[in-house]
Amino acid sequence: MSTSVKSVVIGTAGHIDHGKTTLVRALTGVDTDRLPEEKRRGITIDLGFAFLDARAPDDTPLRISFVDVPGHKLFIRNMLAGAGCIDAVLLIVSAEEGIKPQTEEHLAICSLLGVRRGLTVVTKVDAVSPDRLEEVCSEIRAFLSGTFLDESHASVLSVSARTGQGLDKLRRELLSLATRIPGNNPDQLSRLPIDRAFVMKGFGTVVTGKPVTVVAST
Repeated sequence: MSTSVKSVVIGTAGHIDHGKTTLVRALTGVDTDRLPEEKRRGITIDLGFAFLDARAPDDTPLRISFVDVPGHKLFIRNMLAGAGCIDAVLLIVSAEEGIKPQTEEHLAICSLLGVRRGLTVVTKVDAVSPDRLEEVCSEIRAFLSGTFLDESHASVLSVSARTGQGLDKLRRELLSLATRIPGNNPDQLSRLPIDRAFVMKGFGTVVTGKPVTVVAST
């Protein structure tokens, strides 16, 4: 990737089995569940990574990178490691189940980490009736009221990763969101307190932490 390409990092958030990994795969073609245990158990255990190359409205190249986090309460430390470096969040809620404990916990974590941008995605809409979908959307709007994902300034979208319903609109919203996120200032210094380091097959060493911008004084 050229250094002139703007890069934006978006993290998933939400309860287990609400379709985070399936949605990222539908958007990017990448299955972020790479571990044998994840395949065997059918759940996300560790962080997964994918990206989507796009074009901004002014035709400049743009890379939207995704950090897919576990939704199970036992893997909250892994979720924290992934959420610490994101520019925006995709809060994902299943139309079948609605707001669940890790929906609440993940939103609170993102708020505490200073995440201020994002979208809410209602998944599995093909599996419920229109009345149930409206009920869940009303529940979500009430839950998000007053937060950084309040519907007054952050879209709530309904999609089905299985049928493709709503995915084109979600891609457009992701592009709009990514173009509104300020690019990194190359004149600023930064440091990275390291939370952990690990090796990913095909990628090499990955280091995670919370970036801190340092403004040089004269």
